[in-house]
Amino acid sequence: MNDIHALYARWKEKAVADPDLAAELAAIEGDEEAILDRFYKNLEFGTGGLRGVIGAGTNRMNVYTVGQATQGLASYLNETYDSPAVAIAYDSRIKSDTFARFAAGVLAANGLHVYIYPELVPTPMLSFAVRYFHCKGGIILTASHNPAKYNGYKCYDPEGYQMTDEAAAKTYGYIQQTDLFDDIKTMDFDEGLAKGLIEYIGTEVVEAFYKEVEKTCLSKEICQKTDLKIIYTPLNGTGNKHVRAMLSRIGIRDVRVVKEQELPDGNFPTCPYPNPEIRQVFECGLAMTKDFPADLLLATDPDCDRVGIAVKNGDDYELMTGNEVAVLLTQYLLERRAQLGLLPEKPVVIKSFVTTDLVTAVAKEYGAEVFDLLTGFKYIGELITQLEAKGEADRFIVGMEESYGYLSGIHARDKDAVVASTLICEMAAYYKAQGKSLYEVMQGLYAKHGMYLSTLLNYGFEGATGMKIMAGIMDTLRENPPKAFGGMEVLKVADYKKGYTTDCKTGAQTPITLPRSNVLAFLLPNDNKVIARPSGTEPKIKFYLTAVADDRAAAEAVTALLQADVETYVK
Repeated sequence: MNDIHALYARWKEKAVADPDLAAELAAIEGDEEAILDRFYKNLEFGTGGLRGVIGAGTNRMNVYTVGQATQGLASYLNETYDSPAVAIAYDSRIKSDTFARFAAGVLAANGLHVYIYPELVPTPMLSFAVRYFHCKGGIILTASHNPAKYNGYKCYDPEGYQMTDEAAAKTYGYIQQTDLFDDIKTMDFDEGLAKGLIEYIGTEVVEAFYKEVEKTCLSKEICQKTDLKIIYTPLNGTGNKHVRAMLSRIGIRDVRVVKEQELPDGNFPTCPYPNPEIRQVFECGLAMTKDFPADLLLATDPDCDRVGIAVKNGDDYELMTGNEVAVLLTQYLLERRAQLGLLPEKPVVIKSFVTTDLVTAVAKEYGAEVFDLLTGFKYIGELITQLEAKGEADRFIVGMEESYGYLSGIHARDKDAVVASTLICEMAAYYKAQGKSLYEVMQGLYAKHGMYLSTLLNYGFEGATGMKIMAGIMDTLRENPPKAFGGMEVLKVADYKKGYTTDCKTGAQTPITLPRSNVLAFLLPNDNKVIARPSGTEPKIKFYLTAVADDRAAAEAVTALLQADVETYVK
């Protein structure tokens, strides 16, 4: 653990560039717990970069921790490539624009060319810009769907997906050698612009992005003829301009925006947890349905890489899960491409291994090959890049994670709520033209393939103590694995950290070909399962439960039994 008192004293002396930091450091003097939380560790630089609470200290997001990470990145890129360039984007969060411009100045001071968006944009547009300008890296300032007190810093590699483990480890090595007060090279942002080292990304790049998204659309004529009513909320984030522009382009005109959540605001006044997975973010939109009976409510998270929906069901609205939207998009894209004669000979669907296996059941009906990868969209991006390298990019139909992230098209290598929102609305128009709601289509898929009920359990553990608790839970599950969950025998245990699956009856071990990750999967009879993994971006452990049964009531009963057993390990 860090020497917190020495660090605190040094920060009080050195952290003078930002008045907010100086005031915060003065306010916590003598508060041991507050000092501990800010200095007991450094923000961890993983494959996604940094994420933490905004404020003073080594365990906080501020210009010094951002500067240190950027200096390390600059050193890595300069050592690895000739004349590297970096693209930068940022979202609506508190200090995102400040951090982005500071990072641009650090890169420029290190001789790198910087392309930066002049205003906030969705995360997938950063991925697009990296590829458009043939950059060797990318940075986006965002904390996705975290509460307002958080911000984050994500790094991208030359292919446009988040930095790989190897590149992140090398970058982290340079970061560790960088003193965050004495070793950071800086340049004033305006000076960098004047010298041509920093360059604003123009509207032609935005237009190129729109055109690529438009290529994925399959039912524009249906959209133009169908009276589809949409309520959309960008949750005070980046999606407002770009999602609405794309809906207009495909002919969906009757779109109402939630006024309270329309404009960028990092305080998220009406949605303290701006996460499209939860019902609360839809409350303002649902209130609008009294006067405007929309077919579909659409919510993109602040950096617009994830999207959630609520769909009309009679006089009410049903929130669809990330798994259900994944299934619906798989069904629609394969069905519609087959109708239009656009389905390749060997279509590819890619999903994270915690995404519902109902996707697999649907995809196989159309002869699609389904790839199950580790959680993290970079793995999906890597596989798309491999297909592209073999001249097989046209085989890729859709990629997805159960956490509301989707991608169709090869314009980006990250989840994209602009393209996903566009395709979801197009899909809704397509089925409405047939007299079906998305809710009815989903129920039909359940009736055909069986009820796959997926449940995500989140257990939060804050601070230094929380990290130890989470590690202890995973150690217990790994070293003394349960023999049963929900009254069902554990047949196999897949340990992605050790790299093999163990048959609980024979003890036989089968290698896992995916990269190592701190994940445990407990496989039960009839495709039921429990998967445990610590979050890579938040102080929590996630448990993914899958209950498979003939109907919802039976699946819910199985889920209750599984959850009861899980909670014996986390309480």
